[in-house]
Amino acid sequence: MSFENRVAVVTGAGSGLGRGYALELARRGAKVVVNDLGGSPSGEGASASAAQIVVDTIRSAGGEAVASMDSVATREGGAAIIQTALDTWGKVDVLISNAGFLRNNRFEDLSDNEIDPIVDVHLKGAFYVGQPAYRAMRAQGYGRILFTGSSSGMFGHAWQANYAASKAGMVGLSNAVAIEGSAYGIQSNVLLPNALSRLEEVMTPGYMEIPAFAEALQATDFSFADGRMPPEFTVPLAIYLVSEACSATQGIYSSNSGRYARVRVCEAEGWVAPAGTTPPSAEDIASHFEDISELREFSLPRHNYDEFTIGAQVARKQGVHS
Repeated sequence: MSFENRVAVVTGAGSGLGRGYALELARRGAKVVVNDLGGSPSGEGASASAAQIVVDTIRSAGGEAVASMDSVATREGGAAIIQTALDTWGKVDVLISNAGFLRNNRFEDLSDNEIDPIVDVHLKGAFYVGQPAYRAMRAQGYGRILFTGSSSGMFGHAWQANYAASKAGMVGLSNAVAIEGSAYGIQSNVLLPNALSRLEEVMTPGYMEIPAFAEALQATDFSFADGRMPPEFTVPLAIYLVSEACSATQGIYSSNSGRYARVRVCEAEGWVAPAGTTPPSAEDIASHFEDISELREFSLPRHNYDEFTIGAQVARKQGVHS
């Protein structure tokens, strides 16, 4: 799977998963912008050495790479990251939006200093680097974008409401980008990586104070994951998703200990209110809540308008609509 003549931008590429993505893309022939502010796992400080060390590693192996220390957390920084690729190689074919850090706390105790920087880097940062990359890709009629989500965003995690909300936003963002980009050869997907990285340094054990969460964690069978959580186990899925060989778009994919799986948001068949223009009451909802919640039958909307078509189909099935 070659990336010869492709230009890739990887944010958060100074360590962990991002470093793995950058090295593998370069090994396969891509020219790589290695972006990393060089901050701590909690987003503090900066160091030029993080990105430059990865660049030096790529160059020493015969590859091409340049370093970027610009921050994804500002529109100017995001534009500068993409401009580095355009100034150096004239195009952008691949964007892996991976930059991020953690500032965990109880939901009720999260301060603006714990909410705003997380949203700025994870969610707004995906816009700030994604928009200029998208414009360049649209002009050339080709592009692959991979946004980094998280199982915390899809399924929930205690003490990570700020992070989970930002990561859940990646799904909506990628869905919209995939739909808009389909006319211009641009594909967009979300990766939910489970890998040991330096972010584990700031995982707060305080969430064990929540009995249900603590019990679930203690009951989890981690035996399958033993030795299978280094970034190298996630890199292959990311590389495929941003390759020319991949035709998938508007997808969510999980990588966990060597298990790779598609993740979907589904919609239950639900209950349709009686025909006519009189809305149901809250009591009607309560009496049919089991039907509303039952997932025995479900659908997979491709976009929000699918809900109307699916709704009409279910209404016919339930005898409410002809």
